[in-house]
Amino acid sequence: MPLNAEDSVARAGAMKTGAVFHRCALQVNPHHYRGTFRGQQAGGDARGHATAVVARASEMGVTVLAITDHNDVSGVRAFQDAAQGLGITIFPGFELSSSEGIHVLCIYSPGTSEGKLGRFLGEFGIRETRPSSQLSSHPFDEILSKVREQNGISIAAHVTNANGLFEVLEGQARIQAWRSDDLLAIQIPGTVEDLPQEVRPIVQNKNPDYRKAHPAGESLAVAVVNAGDVTEPADLEEASATCWIKMSEVSVEGLRQAFLDPGSRIRLNDREASEPDEHGELVALGWEGGFLDSVAVRLNPNLNVLVGGRGAGKSTVVESLRYVLGLHPIGEEAQRTHQGIVRQVLRNGTKVSLLVRRHRPTTRQYRIDRTVPNPPVVRDESGQISNLLPAEVLPRVEVYGQHEVSELTRSSEKLTRLLDRFVEHDQALERRKDSIRRDLEKTRRSILDVSDELAQIEERLAALPGLEETLERFRDAGLEDRLRERSLLVREERVLQSVPDRVQPLREILDGLRQEIPIDRVFLSQKALEDLPGREILANADGILNRLSRDVEEVAKRFDGALARADEGIAAIRSRWNERKHKVQRAYEKILRDLQKSAVDGEEFIRLRKEIEGLRPLRERRLLLRRLADEHMERRRTLLAEWEDLKAEEFRLLDRAAKRVDRKLRDRVQVAVTAGGDREPLFELLRREVGGRLSEAIDVLSNAKELSLPQFVDGCRSGPNAVQQMYSIPPAQARRLADAPPGVLMHIEEVELPSTTAIRLNTAPSGDPPVWQALEDLSTGQKATAVLLLLLLESDAPLIVDQPEDDLDNRFITEGIVPRMREEKRRRQFIFSTHNANIPVLGDAELILGLTAAGGADHGQARIASEHVGSIDTRSVRELVEDLLEGGRDAFETRRLKYGF
Repeated sequence: MPLNAEDSVARAGAMKTGAVFHRCALQVNPHHYRGTFRGQQAGGDARGHATAVVARASEMGVTVLAITDHNDVSGVRAFQDAAQGLGITIFPGFELSSSEGIHVLCIYSPGTSEGKLGRFLGEFGIRETRPSSQLSSHPFDEILSKVREQNGISIAAHVTNANGLFEVLEGQARIQAWRSDDLLAIQIPGTVEDLPQEVRPIVQNKNPDYRKAHPAGESLAVAVVNAGDVTEPADLEEASATCWIKMSEVSVEGLRQAFLDPGSRIRLNDREASEPDEHGELVALGWEGGFLDSVAVRLNPNLNVLVGGRGAGKSTVVESLRYVLGLHPIGEEAQRTHQGIVRQVLRNGTKVSLLVRRHRPTTRQYRIDRTVPNPPVVRDESGQISNLLPAEVLPRVEVYGQHEVSELTRSSEKLTRLLDRFVEHDQALERRKDSIRRDLEKTRRSILDVSDELAQIEERLAALPGLEETLERFRDAGLEDRLRERSLLVREERVLQSVPDRVQPLREILDGLRQEIPIDRVFLSQKALEDLPGREILANADGILNRLSRDVEEVAKRFDGALARADEGIAAIRSRWNERKHKVQRAYEKILRDLQKSAVDGEEFIRLRKEIEGLRPLRERRLLLRRLADEHMERRRTLLAEWEDLKAEEFRLLDRAAKRVDRKLRDRVQVAVTAGGDREPLFELLRREVGGRLSEAIDVLSNAKELSLPQFVDGCRSGPNAVQQMYSIPPAQARRLADAPPGVLMHIEEVELPSTTAIRLNTAPSGDPPVWQALEDLSTGQKATAVLLLLLLESDAPLIVDQPEDDLDNRFITEGIVPRMREEKRRRQFIFSTHNANIPVLGDAELILGLTAAGGADHGQARIASEHVGSIDTRSVRELVEDLLEGGRDAFETRRLKYGF
């Protein structure tokens, strides 16, 4: 995009973006490794090997390599030289074997000299100056502690394989090693879900014997990384060789912070990790003129936090974003604040420029410029003015000033979703609901299809009595006896046609049998059973299944031969019968010629017999369809019962969530939920599929205290009088509902009516009797207590909030806002200004921007120093948070207690 070199947005492009994901290979080996430790011949030399590995890493987007040879650091220099100018960071280090034989990766700062690394090795009892398999003189837990003292970082290598923690140790020794506070990360080959059954609960901190006091997150005891051995360039392509680690500075401290908070900072090398979380984002922001003249900001796609003293310009940044996006405040107070900042702080002539990126339907960038007091101007990537408005470029962006969030309570639609973040979502229940919903749709279609076919059969069978009566007249004329053999030939042909039909199911059984052989026995392979104590017993099942596979194959061959013999026999019968048919046909044609002389239509008699014989099987088909209809209806009744049970169970989860809100907020909030309170889906269906005048009926149903869809459908099926009696609906509209087609009534049974939510806050002083007020009756500050939960609901558009902590205590921030923020920031960009350290620290903000100001807003100047841009793995930023924000040191102490550092 063409930009002026002095343009603030252009300058922002070269600025720090805070913590971003780096693809890391943390177990790269030098040239000799394959020959020394694997007995494989390695061609070339050390520098050529390093150059090739680094080049392949560069092609794949791997930007961090840790060189971890066994007991040796001499190979590091070759990789450092090869990486010059390629934007790849080399971590020097080595791999140790503890005195118990456990492999540990030891990684140090990029600037650590070879001599210092050698001294570190010596501290572990490794005196040789060459690669070796010599065990360290220190046990596993002491190695972890020593590496920390050396300002390095350690990873327990290939924990589930040979020489790994879970293979070498067992019992109390393993438990003690696992519980070490210095064990921050382990290396696994795939995902946590792929771990062996006995290991996975330990890693997920679910095994009580191994439970760590300071787990790395809600679902992990320690950080897990993919970092398999890289001995040649092609090894980098293995999924187990690399993972993604988020750091603002590629350093040991960056790794340590990632290991302490893997839920936010580590992604394993699966498909999700390699594909970006595509969501709309604000890329860069700049000002020319006004209080923020010449200030430029490069934003992070995830969590951005503006910090600074009062009057430093945080609210000006928020209102500048609102202004350039052309968004309007919700409330009058917010409107006055916004207009005051635009008029007195931004001031006439100031230009605010914003670079935005959207990914749907395709990835595009747009620049939005707005000069006070003019409207915004949107430019495309070529710099041409676009006809699009900012709201069309990046829809659903939300900006809220101080106290403004309470205005959201005026939206009943969003209010009903307020409890969503508190619901214990049962994935099995949701999958079952989806399955039931699909099955109900299938039964509806099946019942309608059977009904349609039955109607067609009934229509065809309606002609059968007349045909039989006509046939009887032909019999009275004596044609039955004269054409008896030809007439019976029709039945014989029907019998002959039925013979292959009886064989076909057996042929399908054989096809299904062949699909099941040979029987899959991979789960019984030596590799699959190698970690199981009872592997020798279980291995016997492999022979049983193998023998069964051969036996079934033999049965299949015999089965196939039997079918082939049957086909030959049937073909022979058909051949003999065709000869008989031809003989009868010749006699029949002679009789027809004789009948023509007497003006009797023998051909019509035979046609009637054929038509009647063709209709008679429809009677059997009708019986079958009636049985099918009964089966489908019975199946549907069962599904409908389960459907209602599942909806009730889901409502109970929501109701329990409401009670949890009551408990969590300690009687500050009352939440009442009503099952099926939103009846609009039903009314939309009635308007669309029943049609006609239904306004009075909809009003009655809308005002009904309780509405059961099964009961409503039963009433419609019972007739208009039942509908009138049950709901007092006018007669004409009751008849219209009762006359609805069966498919519409079944569709109504499948409708899901969302629950509705009502919220009240206790506004009484502490210790006084509660005074409960509806949310819409509360002040701005009081509303913020409940509404902030709503703001963090799922969306793919940026959310900007000025001081979301207003009117809330630290406990609510820590337990309410931060967990949801951490979960959603991967899928959504947040920009918060705050005085509270819990948001950037516990929320693990990817980008913290420290603002300072000289002079007042009317004549002063704000700035953002480069040393105050980054994440908490940057020392100067961490010190800024500690010194500047309310609860700074407390927030770090809370995080220390949580993660144990």
